[in-house]
Amino acid sequence: MKSVNVQELGKIAVVMGGSSGEREVSLMSGSGVLKALQSVGADAVKFDPAEQPLSDLAGIDRAFLILHGKGGEDGVIQGVMEFLKIPYTGSGVQASAIGIDKEMTKAVWEAQGIPVPRGMVLRDEADCEEAHRRFNGNLVIKPSKEGSSLGLYKLKNATPEEVKEAFAKSQEAGMTVLAEEYVFGRELTVAVLDIGEGLKAFPIIEIKAPDGDYDFEHKYYSDETVYVCPAEVSEDVTEKIKAVVEKAALAVGADAWSRIDVMLRDDGSFVLLEINTAPGMTPHSLVPLAARTCGISYEELVKQVAARASLKG
Repeated sequence: MKSVNVQELGKIAVVMGGSSGEREVSLMSGSGVLKALQSVGADAVKFDPAEQPLSDLAGIDRAFLILHGKGGEDGVIQGVMEFLKIPYTGSGVQASAIGIDKEMTKAVWEAQGIPVPRGMVLRDEADCEEAHRRFNGNLVIKPSKEGSSLGLYKLKNATPEEVKEAFAKSQEAGMTVLAEEYVFGRELTVAVLDIGEGLKAFPIIEIKAPDGDYDFEHKYYSDETVYVCPAEVSEDVTEKIKAVVEKAALAVGADAWSRIDVMLRDDGSFVLLEINTAPGMTPHSLVPLAARTCGISYEELVKQVAARASLKG
């Protein structure tokens, strides 16, 4: 890991907030990043696209993108940075657009032979009945382009009517709704970062949420969720998961940093659920936890990510 001289980074805009359903989380992440950069002597300022004009980016040398959800990790803000010729952190336009689209991500991964849950698109109540039959009432309903578990419903031994109800609620996000088999097992997540040696999987984290319900509240506000890092997984399975996760990040085109969610079954098999190309940096976020396990402080992580800001072309 190369040492980073923050004076050489120039003026940094920490892009946070925005207008998506994840605005509050983004502001928490961005505040942490801004504080960390300023604490190590960087010239860093806040930029909230929901409240400030793009003209406020005049004189900015690089952008630390910590926007979440629509407009933030779907290629939109990345396209703006490309147009303005401001180097930025994270993935480019195409990788961001693929990464936020769960249906597209699965298609890319399946084409690469990467294991994913069985699933289908829900368009109407007839599809709900088919999904109920196909997955024996054990399924996950979720919008195709939301994050932070917004609009996600986990159903066990559900009736067809319960599937239809979850579908209707998930539809409120105004986007395609997916149904996937409910994968029984351990919930894991893996940070993939480039800190000078290419994209590498960091220690695996196991998430132990109350009743297995890792929802918005348990992700960002609750202290009941337990995180085990490194996860207590056999060395053989650990290496397999890390290798597949690195392959998955490259397949999407993720750059600099991302986080991939994994379900590990009791028999040692596993599937990848989705990728987050704009990981959170809140006190409850998992990329800082994985980095800390490797001896990398929050401030050092922020410096390393900022140093790799670039135009993707």
